[in-house]
Amino acid sequence: MSLAYPVREYVAQRRQIAQLEAQQANALRKLQNLEQRRRRLEDPDYIKRLAKERLFYCEPGADCYQVIDEETAGTAAAKAGTKPPERPAWYVTLWRSFEAADKGRPAAPAAGRSPAPTASASASAPAPAG
Repeated sequence: MSLAYPVREYVAQRRQIAQLEAQQANALRKLQNLEQRRRRLEDPDYIKRLAKERLFYCEPGADCYQVIDEETAGTAAAKAGTKPPERPAWYVTLWRSFEAADKGRPAAPAAGRSPAPTASASASAPAPAG
């Protein structure tokens, strides 16, 4: 009985140590990935390759070509020529929401509870003697 508390604390501390070691390993892995990325970004050839791939940059004097897929080009041109469907003005939408809220819904009583008494039911019931 007297050993239960120290053993429980020991187990809890070991669990916490294991969690902290896992967090430390994860942080170390992230640090190594960031260091590797930093080294790549310091390489001028890697930067040139990124600029070509992402920004479509071209070396001075070099002939650069960009191949456009026919399907993609056709859908982009079709989208450019069509207008988006017109939406009603904001005040029309607002007014419609007021009208929808004004209609309301009858409230369903919660399960196991009786509905709240109405004015006619409370007027016909005798007042409690007190």
